[in-house]
Amino acid sequence: MKGLLIKWVINSLAILIVTYIVKGIEVANPVTVIVVAFVLGVVNAFLRPLIILITLPITIFTFGLFTFFINGSLFYMVSKIVKGFVITGFWPAFFGAILFSIISLLLSLLVNENGRIEVRFKKESVGDDFFKLFGK
Repeated sequence: MKGLLIKWVINSLAILIVTYIVKGIEVANPVTVIVVAFVLGVVNAFLRPLIILITLPITIFTFGLFTFFINGSLFYMVSKIVKGFVITGFWPAFFGAILFSIISLLLSLLVNENGRIEVRFKKESVGDDFFKLFGK
């Protein structure tokens, strides 16, 4: 349950960042951001798999690029469902969906299975790789 709430917060942050970067996407207030994250999660969990299954032939024909169109369309659809979340056209929705996916992925990489934020630093010098390769 804690992991689900953290994922919800991550998606809310991703939506907020997208609204600042992509022109044509606006959010009325912070509560709307949370509602958009919830609705987008529900749409992606239930409706997206069905649409991908129905459009599988065209997705295969376009080598998976049609999935970007599906993501942009669902992002635009959420703007029509949630009051206060405005997307002015398809292209802002298209680029907003791509950016949302990237930002959400990068933020999700910081959270482990227990819902804790985890940042790992790896200190390694250049010479270590040489010795690993040649066994010294």
